Amino acid sequence: MRATVIYGERDIRLDEVADPVLSTGGDAIVRVVAACVCGSDLWPYRGVTPTNEPKRIGHEFIGIVESVGPDVTTISVGDFVIAPFYDCDMTCANCLNGISTSCLHGGWWGSDDRLGGFADGAQGERVRVPHADGSLVATPGLPADHLIPSLLTLADVMGTGHHAAVSAGVTKGSTVVVVGDGAVGLCAVLAASRLGASRIVAMSRHADRQAIAREFGATDIVEERGAEGVARVKELFDGIGPDCVLECVGTMESMDQALRSARPGGMVGYVGAPSGGSELPIRLMFGNNVGANGGVAPVRNYIDELLPEVLSGAINPGRVFDLELPLAEVAEAYAAMDERRAIKVLLRP
Repeated sequence: MRATVIYGERDIRLDEVADPVLSTGGDAIVRVVAACVCGSDLWPYRGVTPTNEPKRIGHEFIGIVESVGPDVTTISVGDFVIAPFYDCDMTCANCLNGISTSCLHGGWWGSDDRLGGFADGAQGERVRVPHADGSLVATPGLPADHLIPSLLTLADVMGTGHHAAVSAGVTKGSTVVVVGDGAVGLCAVLAASRLGASRIVAMSRHADRQAIAREFGATDIVEERGAEGVARVKELFDGIGPDCVLECVGTMESMDQALRSARPGGMVGYVGAPSGGSELPIRLMFGNNVGANGGVAPVRNYIDELLPEVLSGAINPGRVFDLELPLAEVAEAYAAMDERRAIKVLLRP
């Protein structure tokens, strides 16, 4: 089959690789219907994190189950399934406590699993899923094609934006600022809106992203950054700041922006994958009683809550996909996101 392999900085190729095989009993083979490129994929693409040898890449996919191992009980051949951006069993203590990203038996796509098999990268034609009953969520029947983009967001960005909002304590009437206008930041706007926030500020300098933020529920847009951005945010909230700030970038600058924008006693929900150099300024947080909560989003724990609203059309997070390409053009997909010509790129094998 064909699958995406990263060889090094800005070197993405579609290679012929071995077909996945069932090997551990509780696994499944899924034919990918749609995958995508994530902002965190750009760290190795840009060389921020080194690639020491060619390896499979991609961690967001939805598809149709082609075969299952003898120990699989809840997933069947022919099911249309959503996979989170990691493998988990949903039976260990951490999964049951709501943090399936720390599954005691799980792992990551594009690497060897803990059972002696290989979990294929998502940007390919097929994926072997080690814990089919845990990782995969089947939809009720084959979804309409127009739902594909929004269903794909449940593999990562919609659940991650939701985690930012939940971690910051967004509830009915909350005032919220979202730092970051990528796919996760835009989904964080949508998540805050569905949780009942009364006012949502999207920090964005790009007209196309501002438009989607408005569509998702943003009431205000702030284009300034740094000290000017903090001052502008506080000006919007009586000189004090919002209840909650959702940090969806992962840089030192974005975290500083978030922490300095929150009101005294406020909370920052952070989900941006750290790009290095980020450390919390404890003295600032101590002085303002500002908290920080978040981390790697356990999106598998959120799919059951969000899926019905996607299927009903109540939310349409798939709007974050503004470019669709065939898998054969995966190198262009990376370039488009790297050069900010696309918010998020959907790939169809």
